[in-house]
Amino acid sequence: MLNQTLKKLFNRDLYKLKAEIESYQNESNLWIINESVTNSAGNLCLHLIGNLNTYIGATLGSSGYIRNRELEFSLKDVPRSELIKKIDQTIEVINRTLDGLTIEEIQSEYPTLVFEEKTSTEYFLTHLTTHLAYHLGQINYHRRLLDTVKL
Repeated sequence: MLNQTLKKLFNRDLYKLKAEIESYQNESNLWIINESVTNSAGNLCLHLIGNLNTYIGATLGSSGYIRNRELEFSLKDVPRSELIKKIDQTIEVINRTLDGLTIEEIQSEYPTLVFEEKTSTEYFLTHLTTHLAYHLGQINYHRRLLDTVKL
């Protein structure tokens, strides 16, 4: 069933996100930006957590999560341990929500208009997997660059 496939993909990439955040040799590097890299790994992590908790947890799972998107990009120096805790909580929300979705709900219209036109829940959940993978790649590249450069 599609929800189990999506669950596997979200879990795979959220565990990879957790591993990336844990792998930074220097915790302060999570928050480094410059003129060409305007989003730090820490802020991208917060953004992914906010995104998934909003569009899956709150919208589809009625979790009660309230997003503050501006803080996802403006907060700095959140401890690595707190980021890891938030990732773990997000994994739980994703699993609980996807386990509760029926095939009819997945095939129906997504309850919130996010793009210029309406989409199915199936389409939007698939979009969310690619959004997660996109930012996960950015975080991986950010970490590898900073861990190989002597600052």
